[in-house]
Amino acid sequence: MTVALDTNAYSDFLRGDAARVTVIRAARRIYLPLIVLGELRAGFAAGTRQTSNAANLQRFLGSPRVAVIAPDEQTTHHYAHLYAQLREAAHPIPTNDLWIAALVVQHNLVLCTSDAHFRYLPQVPTC
Repeated sequence: MTVALDTNAYSDFLRGDAARVTVIRAARRIYLPLIVLGELRAGFAAGTRQTSNAANLQRFLGSPRVAVIAPDEQTTHHYAHLYAQLREAAHPIPTNDLWIAALVVQHNLVLCTSDAHFRYLPQVPTC
């Protein structure tokens, strides 16, 4: 399986959550959306363990199975479609999560997340 990690899934993995560890260890390829990377680093900057958190993230990013994916012009088309879909259904989600969903759809990934609002986007499979 090829997965993308939401911020909470990365945090769950680091805390040793058994379900997350199993999925991430079994994944053939792991993508970290640029938005998630920003959320993680913002959390580190606001916390008391910035140095150790940053070191753990650097080790994780150093794995040959892990890659960062960034939005591009094509991502904006997916973003717009998902935005319109959610607006029509009256189910807005946080902007960062909408960007993450657009990347997941664009790259045909499974999103590892604890956020229930992704259920409003059936084209975003979750684990």
